Amino acid sequence: MSAAKHLLILVLWCAVSLMFSARAVSQVSAAADAGLGSLPNLSPGAQSRMVSPENPTGGKGMGAMAVPGPNLPFSAAASKLGQGWKVRPFIKLPPHSTTTIMNVSGPGTIEHIWMASSQSFLGNGRAIVLRFYWDHEMNPSVEVPLPDFFAIGHDRFAPVNSLAVIDVPTASMNCYWPMPFRKHVRITVTNDSDKNLPLFTYQIDYRLGPVPANAAYFHAEWRKATVNRSHAVYTILDGVKGEGRYVGTFLSWTQMSTGWFGEGEVKFYLDGDTKFPTIAGTGTEDYFGADYGFPALYSTAYVGNLLNPKNPNPTGGPPQYSLYRWHIMDPINFHHSLKVTIQDLGWYPNGKYQMLGDTISSVAYWYQTEPHTPFPPSPPLSKRWPQQLTC
Repeated sequence: MSAAKHLLILVLWCAVSLMFSARAVSQVSAAADAGLGSLPNLSPGAQSRMVSPENPTGGKGMGAMAVPGPNLPFSAAASKLGQGWKVRPFIKLPPHSTTTIMNVSGPGTIEHIWMASSQSFLGNGRAIVLRFYWDHEMNPSVEVPLPDFFAIGHDRFAPVNSLAVIDVPTASMNCYWPMPFRKHVRITVTNDSDKNLPLFTYQIDYRLGPVPANAAYFHAEWRKATVNRSHAVYTILDGVKGEGRYVGTFLSWTQMSTGWFGEGEVKFYLDGDTKFPTIAGTGTEDYFGADYGFPALYSTAYVGNLLNPKNPNPTGGPPQYSLYRWHIMDPINFHHSLKVTIQDLGWYPNGKYQMLGDTISSVAYWYQTEPHTPFPPSPPLSKRWPQQLTC
């Protein structure tokens, strides 16, 4: 080989090496900008705010203004200290009522949500429904029972330690999904039960400031169904129109048959897929980052199995599983439509697959452009209860 060819190959090799090095540096820089690495960078146009019972409007200089009085549930403890001393740290949710807890003009981005309640979730949690409305829309972009939104299945609390959701005993719920809004955000909490919820509290941290032109809106939808054994496919999400990214799945799975239930595959039908999906997984436990069943508890940055498999339902009734999978590092991109399903599949004793009829509820989390297709009607409270509470 001539010296000229050697030189040309060396130049090309150096160019390719520099290209990949630059790409690696860019990826590391982008990751740093999204987390700890961005903290030293000042943001002159950003304004930090929070709505809470102590500052319902989030207004500047308007926190802790409540004055002790007979209509405030905590004010007796502050009666000798007066205004500014934890007079209104929580609210009550009357039965069959809807309370607006955030009503703020944009542009801005919700960065963190913390919520807590006074009662055990069991028999109460799914009676409380969260709804989020972006930019004065009529149909909510988030409509999910309170515990399920924070990856608490079957009304049974279990600690969660992930990037997007963190739940701390005994009833503290946090989420860190970024939620941009351009014109306005309204968040409501509805109590559909016959019971008064005597303590509900929240802190919603947000930043007022410009929103990138390509930022999509956060969505979350809850569903529940008992799978038909003649066609054992559960629909996690369907009817999505627009461009976006699917970012998470939470399943509350009630096993109605003996034996193993997790052979079913998760399928993503993208942008007009009909009979066959573009993305097809290899099994239920595989999708949730495990293999050979769910032999142990785990709660990690992106995947989790939260309820004790050795005693999955101590209250009696069928075995229950709470499972999450966050597509943070691997979002599913779609450009005009999306459908997500999972098969309910186990084994016959003869070693053949059998379709099952388990009861499954789910939360799908995704970002998309607006307007979005309205969700199916929210089921009545009697249809939301975990399986062991159905009567």
